[in-house]
Amino acid sequence: MPRESALQTVWLLDLDNTLHDASWRVFPLMNAEMTAFIERHLGVGREEANRIRAQFWHRYGATLLGLMHEHGVDATQFLRETHAFAHLHHMLRCDGSERAALARLPGRKLVLTNAPRDYARRVLKSLKLWPLVDGLLAVEDMWMFGRLRPKPDARMLRHVLARHRLHPAHCVLVEDTPGHLQAARRIGLRGAWMVRYARRAQRRHRDVPMERTRLRGRPAFVAARIRSLRELHGLR
Repeated sequence: MPRESALQTVWLLDLDNTLHDASWRVFPLMNAEMTAFIERHLGVGREEANRIRAQFWHRYGATLLGLMHEHGVDATQFLRETHAFAHLHHMLRCDGSERAALARLPGRKLVLTNAPRDYARRVLKSLKLWPLVDGLLAVEDMWMFGRLRPKPDARMLRHVLARHRLHPAHCVLVEDTPGHLQAARRIGLRGAWMVRYARRAQRRHRDVPMERTRLRGRPAFVAARIRSLRELHGLR
């Protein structure tokens, strides 16, 4: 590998509420689909299903992990039934200035998302971001030794770095979820906390599980608190 390529910044970009405003329409419908899935497969009422969804998100970092661990739910079935979104194109929006900022951002750009590959690809293509990234690492790529280990699992992050021959010091994780950034920092990655959509998500959708970290200030485990991808240029 040429020295120049080895030393360029590698951006590990989260998808929802980082590259686009998922709190607008995607997250409310996604939460509704997950709640309905829990109702069907666990045989509980909507209120209890909603409580389980939020509880597992907080306890495991992903509702799916809790369902797999405590109820033996099949991951493929869960992802298929909760991310179908027949009218996804009409549920998406991305500021054109953010698209331009991503296009101008130097370095290698990999999308690293806990979402399924088909959904992530559809989002990126619909928002015309697909030609601007160099790769996609979705939840299907996060299986290790027979177990699913999505973000914020540090073992998965180390595995991703090793598989792509990346040095942590050359990588920046761009995320809206503080807990994921905190885990990444422990293995040497720098982090950029995207807060552009977080307050809007709290204000609009009270049932969306949110990190307990305050939106004000900058936690010690992140290198930057950003509201636009334009601000990433200062982290190169």
